[in-house]
Amino acid sequence: MEDQSQQDRPASPEVRARVLGSFDRQGLMAHLGARMARIEPGRVHIVLPSRPEVTQQHGYFHAGATSAIADSAGGYAAFTLFPENTDVLTVEYKINLLAPAVGDHIEAVGTVLRSGRTLTVCQLEVFGVQGDHRKLVANGQQTLIRVNGPTR
Repeated sequence: MEDQSQQDRPASPEVRARVLGSFDRQGLMAHLGARMARIEPGRVHIVLPSRPEVTQQHGYFHAGATSAIADSAGGYAAFTLFPENTDVLTVEYKINLLAPAVGDHIEAVGTVLRSGRTLTVCQLEVFGVQGDHRKLVANGQQTLIRVNGPTR
């Protein structure tokens, strides 16, 4: 896991601006109604409020929505540690759905486990949040690649 001294403190204003600028260009996150809730070096939180458009037939958050915010949380966690003029792409990820995702919102937390020169590995967690109660509903692992310059 990344050095604890880096976690639990806000990202620099420059990193925060770079992450938010990239996140704001993600059409899927905007379409889902997801928002960036927390940005720290090596850790990002993304929140998705409950609404009918992000649920499946039983009223739970859809696995696709749950997986999408987990993937983005891990990607942006890695991105916080990358140098300027680089970008991030997901190479692969695996997610385990542990319980039906219910609550006022779900919150994905991406945490860098190891940041390398080319590949970065992140832990993914998604919590169902109802008031003060948080329940782990999904977890996974992700590998990302650092690429030079914008990917588009």
